[in-house]
Order: sequence, then C-alpha cells, then structure tokens
Amino acid sequence: MASSPDIHSSGKNSVKNLVSNYARSAVARIYGFLPSSDSRLFARTDARKAYFMVFERGPWAFAEETIHLIRGFMTEGSTIKRLSLSASASFCERISVLTHLQHCLAGFLAQFYMEIDLLGEAMTKDLERSLPLLLVSINNLFADLQQFIVSLPGDEKTYSLTDTERVDGSALALKFIRLPDVLQEKSQWTDIELQVATNMTRLNLHRLDAYLSQFISRQQKPSKMTLYWFRYTCGAVGLSLCSAWLLRHSSLTGSSDIDNWIREAKESTLAFWKDHVEMPLLSIRDELFETFRRRHKGVMEFEEVQLTANSLHRMLLAFSEQIKGQIFPPDASDQELLEIVMSRYEKELTHPIQNLLGGELARAMLIQIQKLKLDIETAMLELNQILRANEINFAILAALPAFFLVLILVMLVRPWFTQDKGAEGRGRVARIQRRLLLVNVERQVMQYHICLEQGMDKDSQWMYGLVIYTLDRLYRAVERHARATGEWTSLRQDILDLGKPGLQKVDKLTITSHMVQVYDCLLPSPKRLL
Repeated sequence: MASSPDIHSSGKNSVKNLVSNYARSAVARIYGFLPSSDSRLFARTDARKAYFMVFERGPWAFAEETIHLIRGFMTEGSTIKRLSLSASASFCERISVLTHLQHCLAGFLAQFYMEIDLLGEAMTKDLERSLPLLLVSINNLFADLQQFIVSLPGDEKTYSLTDTERVDGSALALKFIRLPDVLQEKSQWTDIELQVATNMTRLNLHRLDAYLSQFISRQQKPSKMTLYWFRYTCGAVGLSLCSAWLLRHSSLTGSSDIDNWIREAKESTLAFWKDHVEMPLLSIRDELFETFRRRHKGVMEFEEVQLTANSLHRMLLAFSEQIKGQIFPPDASDQELLEIVMSRYEKELTHPIQNLLGGELARAMLIQIQKLKLDIETAMLELNQILRANEINFAILAALPAFFLVLILVMLVRPWFTQDKGAEGRGRVARIQRRLLLVNVERQVMQYHICLEQGMDKDSQWMYGLVIYTLDRLYRAVERHARATGEWTSLRQDILDLGKPGLQKVDKLTITSHMVQVYDCLLPSPKRLL
C-alpha cells in the first residue's frame, strides 16, 4: 500500500490536471464558437436570413415557416422583414447566452488557478492540510458555477436552430455533487476520503462536459445535412426520376436501348481516342525521334562550303587569266579576281545579245551564280552553328511545361509535409498564428489589469480565465518547437510567469515583448526578415 504523502501528492496533481484540462476544454468550446456566430449575424442580408429560417433548419421548420409566410402574405403582404428580425433575434439570443456561459467558465478557471496560487506555498509545507482545503474550494467553485449556469439568460426556454418549437430547459438541468458538510468541516482527511473527494470532482467535471455538449449542440449552427436538406431532397427526387427513366430503357423491362447506347458510346470514345489522342501523339513521337536521329547531320557542313569556295576560286582564276592574258598566283584573293570579272561583265552588258552568244557574258553570269551559291551556303553554315550553340536553350524551353506542372504539384503537396495548419505546425502560417496568440495574451493581460484598476472584480476574473486559456494554447503550440531548439526551459518559465495573477502589468508586458524578439519559434517568418 502506498504511503500517505505519496497519495496526497498524486491526489493533488490528479485534481489539478483534471480540473484545469476540463475547464480549458470548456472555455475553448465557447471561445471558438462565438466569433463564427457573430460574423454570421452581421454578414447576412434580410433575404439571406429569411432563406435560412425557411430552407436551412429542416423539413419541419420549412413546413411551418411556409405556412406562416402564406398567412402573413395574405394579411400583411410581406413577411421577409419578420423572418429577418426573427433570425436576428435568435442569433443575438444565442450570442448572449454563449457569452454569459463563456464568462462563467472563464471565471471558474480563473478562480481555480487563483486558489492554486494562494495554496501553492502551503501545499509545499503542509500537504496533508492544504489538499483538503483545495478540494473544498473546488467543491464551492462547482456550487457557484451551478448557480451561474442556472441563471443563464434564456436557459429555461431556448429556441433550437433546427426546430421552431421551444425546448424545455429541464432537459438541460445541471446538478453537481456536493461534499458532505461533515467532511468539509474536518481538517484532517483519510486517504479514502481524499479518493472519494477526487472521484466526486471527476464526476462533476464529466457532468459539466455532458451538459456543455448538449447545450452547445442546441446553440450552434445546424449540421450540413440540415442546412442542405432541401438540395439533398431535390437531388434525391431527380435521382429517383433518372433511375425510373433508366429502368424503363434497360434490359430488365425488355428494352435494348441502354445496351445500344453503351455500345455506341464505347465506339465513339475509341474513335475519338484514336483520331484525336493516339494518332497525333504517335505522329509527334515519330517526328521527334526522326529529328533526334538527324541531329548529328547539320543543315550545311563546312566541307561542302569549302568545296564551293574552291570551285569559285578556280573559276575566277581561269576567267581572269583568259581576260588579262597573264598568269595569276594560286593564292590570289577572290576579291581582286572578282573585280576583274565584274569589270568584264559590265563591258559585256553593253551588247548583251551579241556577247551572250559569242562573248564572255554567259561565263561571267555563271561565275556570279557560283558566288551567290557560296554566300547562301555560308549563311546556312552560320545559322547551323547558331542552332547547335542554342540546343540547350531549346531543350530548356521544351521542358518548361513539365517544370511548371511539377511546381504546381509541389505547391499542392507542400502543406501536407510542412504541417502548415494550426499553430503547432512548421510552416509560415503556423508561425504567424503563434505570434497572434502572443498578441492575444498581451491584449487580454492589459484588459485584465484595467478591470483590476477599475475595481471590476467579476470582469477581471473571467478575463484572467481567458488569459489562462490563451496561455495554454500558446504553451501547446510552442512546446515541440522550443524543445527542438533548446529554448523550452526559459520559454516555459516565461509562460508560467504570465499566468501569475500577482505579477504586475509592466512586468508581464516586458515578458511578452522579449518573448517575440528572443525565441526562435515566435520570430517573424524568414522571408519577412529580408
């Protein structure tokens, strides 16, 4: 059997973790639901609100509101405004109820942490006396929470968003188990009594959780099935009609229409695939492979150009020696020889017909044609060299579509690997959310101390509860990252200091300012630092 100090120590940790986890979970439900409710209220127009009241609350609400619309149209002429006001009143009522419930739960969480803060030193010195005091305080907190929840506005009768009938609040009655008065008056508790008190606390928390689940389910927006029931119904009717039509033309009723349609569709699909997909792709493939096979053969080779140039040089040399009657050296320049040809060509043009038959005009023209051929082949050789030099550029251009396709796939797959969703992720969005959590902590700390300075004790309590809740979210978001960088010990102590109710506002703001500048998991994104 375990010793008494071990049981007391485990009982203290069990009670603390149990109450704090359940309380933070309860605050999180209301905290996450309120902003969406508020945005829906103010973003909708009158027609959108009327559409919601008629078509998005289920078939019974649709029937009842349709009857009301017909009656109102016959008497008043229009009931859109009435439906809009009814929807606004319903939303405002829920926001009011949920806000009050949020304050109650945040206040419960704040009082629990304040009790822990007050009894912290006493627990380290005299655990056997302090632990019963903590359990009694938690018992009183449950009693106060029950009174606050009972006094919720509209708790006796509340509308359901999926039903137009009133719901009796007795179905949502919340009653916590209280410690016996005899046990509360005792200063020393046995191990069995401590275990019983801990189990009662756990049972009360389970009752609170069950109550919140049922209560919030009636206050939150309808499910997707309820919201889109009208579309689903129309789709089901259309599907039924389509099924009946298919059955009529199927082989079950002796008709071969569907079999014929399937065969024709198959033949058309195969023809389309062959004519518009397979054959064009094969043609492109053959063209590409033929191009690659001929890539080593240029459009014009240097040897061919050299042959043409040598032939032209011999023609110029022979023509010039015949015209001038002298021997020219074999290395004479083509330009000098071409000048002799052009000079003779100009003289021959004075009598073109006579010289064409009996002169040197035809020979001079053939020499010029050979010169034009050499120029064309030289230009083609240069163009071939340019194409070969830019083959890598053309290959890159051909690969660009595949590159962009891979880039798009990487962008789509990246969030799965970077875990960019949620403040606990590794991406840029997660880093921004962690910084926003710290901004919320700073704002709530300022509001908490403003309420304290103005003597608003109740407001300061629930605001402190929201501070604890936001700090818990920040704690969970940064733990894994801070452990990886070795900053967890220091960062954890800063978060715990921010949760101390007795720490001054200036000290807390100093802690938040250096947290956002020192710790790696709270720094801005590297792209924004550049």
